[in-house]
Amino acid sequence: MHCIRRITDDLFYVGASDRRLNMFENLYPIPRGISYNSYLIKDEKNVLLDTADHAVADLFFENLRAALDGRALDYLIVQHMEPDHAALLHSLLRRYPGVKIVGSAKTRAIIGQFFGEIKAEFIPVKDGDTLAVGSRQLSFITAPMVHWPEVIMTYDPKDQTFFSADAFGTFGALGGSLYADELNFEKEWLPEARRYYSNIVGKYGPQVQAALKKAAAHDIERICSLHGPVWRKNLEWYLDKYQKWSTYTPEDPDDVLVVYGSLYGHTKNAAEALAARLAGKGARVIVRDASNVDTSELLSETFRCGKLVIACPTYNMGLYPPVSHYLQTMKEHNMQNRRVAVIESGSWAVASGKQVRAELDGMKNMEIAEPMISVLSTIKEEQCKDLEALCDALLGGDGK
Repeated sequence: MHCIRRITDDLFYVGASDRRLNMFENLYPIPRGISYNSYLIKDEKNVLLDTADHAVADLFFENLRAALDGRALDYLIVQHMEPDHAALLHSLLRRYPGVKIVGSAKTRAIIGQFFGEIKAEFIPVKDGDTLAVGSRQLSFITAPMVHWPEVIMTYDPKDQTFFSADAFGTFGALGGSLYADELNFEKEWLPEARRYYSNIVGKYGPQVQAALKKAAAHDIERICSLHGPVWRKNLEWYLDKYQKWSTYTPEDPDDVLVVYGSLYGHTKNAAEALAARLAGKGARVIVRDASNVDTSELLSETFRCGKLVIACPTYNMGLYPPVSHYLQTMKEHNMQNRRVAVIESGSWAVASGKQVRAELDGMKNMEIAEPMISVLSTIKEEQCKDLEALCDALLGGDGK
């Protein structure tokens, strides 16, 4: 049984969701699953935008067959060649051998890398190119490194629909609801949208900014991403989120994220002592144990919060591995523009603070609040004044 949704008179959702997959890219936990979105435009020519992952092949092809209703498929627009959207390309060509493939020049090369030589006609497109399919002329926007080099986005001027490839996507399987306004998006979906952006696309803020500027030249009534719900209302609210995320501007500049690692609880106690004083001064504080919270969650919260506390023990003369991994993830995703307090700890040869600060110095516009707290085995009562001073520096802006 097919599960298609009509978006407009001649635009159909033909994607599918996977609730059995536990790890996206075999890396990021997805307890609520994932959707693989694909769209069919029916005009004088029928146009499919992207395929889907192997896991949903049967339902995808049933949806496509039902939506075509006996008509031929004329074009496949490949916006993104990552296998969760392009794995079924070869199977599609076997079922619809006359289809022409539209994509960027880099798309053709990557198709060859995955599938070898294919017989279908390939139409390369670049910024501003159009494709006439009947009552509409689809236009194309190149979006390299959002988040692969071959990515294109597609604009339908007739329905003012923006097909955004992976941009504006989110983790989470779709149910009977297709549209963001049918969901409690801000409460239930926004954290997964932020986690998706920060981990999948977050490294490429400048490239996202370039794509947003190109998209702004078009009148957009709806956004159709390759993951998550379709947007047709309150687009400005979601676009503002992308504006903040892609410029590394915190959504909540006064919120404090405390990330600690702790072998036996002593570094945790120091982090909690600072967190309690921060909360006592009116800050909203979120405390996370790097050993027990997935790094993708930590990075997502780092994108949201304006202030950070990193509490790290010295371990083998270096950084405690879960905190080290968090810092490396921050660096890999181009994190910047935050104020950070540092707590180091150890029982001898305490060295983690210097190394945490070295990692932060390798990031852009990371302001270090002083003083750094150094914990020798346990936090001491006589360090209360230093904790108070660090609170004031973190909240008030007196950094180095």
